[in-house]
Amino acid sequence: MMIKQRIEEDLKKAMLAGDRPLVEVLRGLKSAILYEEVSEGVRDAGLSNDKVVALLQKEAKKRQDSADLYDRGGSPERQEKELAEKAIIQNYLPEQMSDDEILNLVDEAVLVVGNDVKNMGQIIGVVKQKTAGRADGAVIARLVKSRLS
Repeated sequence: MMIKQRIEEDLKKAMLAGDRPLVEVLRGLKSAILYEEVSEGVRDAGLSNDKVVALLQKEAKKRQDSADLYDRGGSPERQEKELAEKAIIQNYLPEQMSDDEILNLVDEAVLVVGNDVKNMGQIIGVVKQKTAGRADGAVIARLVKSRLS
């Protein structure tokens, strides 16, 4: 089942169940997907699952960034709300790869691109392509940097 369809079905269920926080998050996701479809001119055809995954990753990252800011600002209630929203979003993302799996891909990319710090961007790009949304870009960058050091 496509992620977008799953979100729409879960939104209907959450509305019937009266789960306001879940409804709020799912409506936001549905809106973000619709906005992206319109901006890319694919409203009728819809976004591919890969693009929806990328969009959801971006939304989850926004929630994490907001939670970090609320933590620094001394607002634990708002931080908890953002982290709860992030957890909901992560339910629609593919399972994340372990550091060991990512390191294996980094090693393969280093063999292809070269073991030079100048190639770090290329290596990150190759690994991101191979992970297909199953690894966070910051984690990839950290592991590539540690491998090249």
